Amino acid sequence: MDVKVKMPSVVVSIEVAVGATVTKGQCLAVVEAMKMKNEMPAPLDGTVKSIAVAAGDRLKPGAVIMSIE
Repeated sequence: MDVKVKMPSVVVSIEVAVGATVTKGQCLAVVEAMKMKNEMPAPLDGTVKSIAVAAGDRLKPGAVIMSIE
């Protein structure tokens, strides 16, 4: 499952690494949108398969941050 942003955002930090086991609701990344920092929660329990962004990246709505399986 892909984790995507819903609005234009800037990646502040990535809180997990590829291969990490995550639980539903765990913070995966922090993004800033409209001058507010938002935590991106894990949508399900699983393992981080890939990370597509890095801190400082500017994202368009619908951009994939990472994939979890």
